[in-house]
Amino acid sequence: MATVSSCLCLILPFVLLLVPTIAQTHSNVTSGSFLTAKKDGSSWTSPSGEFAFGFQKIGTGFLLAIWFDRIPEETIVWSANGKNLVEEGSRVELTRDGEFRLTDTKGKEIWSADLIETGVSHGAMLDSGNFVLVNQESVTLWESFDQPTDTILPMQTFNLGGKLFARFSETNYSRGRFMFTLQQDGNLLLSTTQFPLDFANSKYWSTDTVGSGFRVMFNQSGSIYLTARNGSILHFISSNRASTSDFYQRLILEFDGVLRQYIYPKSAGSSGGRLMAWSTLSFQPLDICLSMRQETGSGACGFNSYCVMGANERPSCKCPRGYSYLDPDNEMNGCKQDFVSQDCDAGQQEASLYGFTDMPNTDWPLSDYDHLAKLLKTDQTRTMTGIRGTRGYVAPEWFKSMPVTAKVDVYSFGILLLELIFCRKNFDQNAKEDNLMVLADWVSDNYRGGVLELMIENDEEAIQDIKRVDKFVMIAIWCIQEDPSMRPTMKKVSQMLEGTVEVPSPPDPSSFISSV
Repeated sequence: MATVSSCLCLILPFVLLLVPTIAQTHSNVTSGSFLTAKKDGSSWTSPSGEFAFGFQKIGTGFLLAIWFDRIPEETIVWSANGKNLVEEGSRVELTRDGEFRLTDTKGKEIWSADLIETGVSHGAMLDSGNFVLVNQESVTLWESFDQPTDTILPMQTFNLGGKLFARFSETNYSRGRFMFTLQQDGNLLLSTTQFPLDFANSKYWSTDTVGSGFRVMFNQSGSIYLTARNGSILHFISSNRASTSDFYQRLILEFDGVLRQYIYPKSAGSSGGRLMAWSTLSFQPLDICLSMRQETGSGACGFNSYCVMGANERPSCKCPRGYSYLDPDNEMNGCKQDFVSQDCDAGQQEASLYGFTDMPNTDWPLSDYDHLAKLLKTDQTRTMTGIRGTRGYVAPEWFKSMPVTAKVDVYSFGILLLELIFCRKNFDQNAKEDNLMVLADWVSDNYRGGVLELMIENDEEAIQDIKRVDKFVMIAIWCIQEDPSMRPTMKKVSQMLEGTVEVPSPPDPSSFISSV
């Protein structure tokens, strides 16, 4: 008996050591495993239980996500379908043939993991907050850490080309107007985007490390910094230390455009007097209202609004007198006018309708409202070029696709389109309004006479694509009809430009010409 007892005493410690391994093995997601979107549905948790992978209910839909699972605030750190929430009954599945995909109730694929190669054996939710898909040799074929949304976690590296996109609002997980990126040239920066496109617009914070930046590190001590290729530290994003053994941590680009580091005590004993809640450890930029000085676009607060830093060190967006929020539930979405626009050209009879309101210590930097942009795609690069929304600036090249923003009314868009087509090489920035007949008269005569090429005789690229020129001219003529009811909506204009809606032959714009 003594011999048996001695053997048990020797074996028992090794058995206990195997328990965590068994638990982690059981947490693996095997082929054929799936989760269904439903309230209080099941999830795949990490061995420690600190993170979970599954569905979170957002409003009336469901978001496939990863979140902190051991705190009351089940804070989301990664998501797959922010712009396309799914309905109850949808599911995510690791298929028998090694695909990992999200499908709706009708079987339509909403999202799938972009695998570097086939041969997925299983998946796993790790204690780091990383969800991985691996093959039989445990080689990682896909991981959520390589596809961040708006958050970076401790021990997650952020490499050259890495991007975080702020979500649109606190409860809308689709991509918003701000981006955090480590550019291929080594510069780490915060910028606005050409919303709803994902291209950088204007930077409002930067490390100025062109040629030297290589990787962003978030270590276990809570420090976040940019390193060079040799590992030396170039710039501290946050040097406030908070051990990951005592605090849950995350770095997030929030919907207001500010990059913030948050910590949450893992226990009352480790809180150091802090509340058992998320608290801000550091943030960049220190004042986004003053940092945002872009030439075009919606700025920190959206169009027709202005930004004020509150006592809680968060930006607050206000509407000027005579304006109100476009969306009362999202003050950062801009403001709309609550009055009928007047015409300054009407003369003295409307002079009494105008006035000025003092707004001390308020400034709208620079001047441009927005710009129309085009996407040029080559074999290896994508670049943006465009024009300013104010008349007089012209496109440097002939454009092959032109997304339309709702920031320009249809009438102005028609005039702008005509200017681009026929006057882009010699249009005078200070041209007077009457130069616009002449323009419309030229267009009408040449369009009706079928000789548009006479107007672009020095533009070989446009001549080679005369059908596109003809289509753009027809769209422009529709846009400048005197009767507003005959003008297409901006949505219809966009569809006509894209070719999804046929462009009918427009009526003669002579009424417009005579009115000008």
